[in-house]
Amino acid sequence: MQQEQLVQAITKLVVEQLKNTGAETACEERIPIGISARHVHLTQEHVDELFGKGYQLTKKKELMGGQFASNELVTLVGTKLRAIENVRILGPCRKASQVEISKTDCIKLGVKAPIRESGKIEGSAPIAIVGPKGVIYLEEGCIVAKRHIHMSTEDAKRFGVTNGQSVKVRFDNDRGGVMEDVIIRVDPTFTLEMHIDTDEANGLGIGKDMGILIK
Repeated sequence: MQQEQLVQAITKLVVEQLKNTGAETACEERIPIGISARHVHLTQEHVDELFGKGYQLTKKKELMGGQFASNELVTLVGTKLRAIENVRILGPCRKASQVEISKTDCIKLGVKAPIRESGKIEGSAPIAIVGPKGVIYLEEGCIVAKRHIHMSTEDAKRFGVTNGQSVKVRFDNDRGGVMEDVIIRVDPTFTLEMHIDTDEANGLGIGKDMGILIK
């Protein structure tokens, strides 16, 4: 009986220590990870040029925030005429066309795409996009997407963060590590998910792992 009481006392002490160190909170703050492959956003005008006048993108998979992965694919051509085929278009159409690739893709294509938040394409890299009915050349618009976390308004309140805030995310997998300068993006339509590109995922061996938010 004394041994049983001792085990219970030790267990209670450990639980209290975990509460004090915030370990339980850390478990609640795990973030699902979405690994984002290269993709393209287009204006309707550019869809027309690549696929034909009046063409409408068709849905393959619904994404958060009203976006979707389309069935349509294009080819990217860099400044050295190096190409990457079968790059998916995400819809719906936007006000400005944008290409998101990884640093490894930059090397293959021979482009110097800056790391930017989505939509901030001013002064970014040029690139050509080839479709079944035509070709467009973007003087700017090719970026490497800055890693970020999508959150709903309620998620942001729960985590105690605000839109545009920079945080850190730790990974406790086999390789382990911390990603810094992760931008919080808040919108009522968003589902909780951190977006990183394939280079970042491969660098830390991230697959179906969860990240731990560090403010």
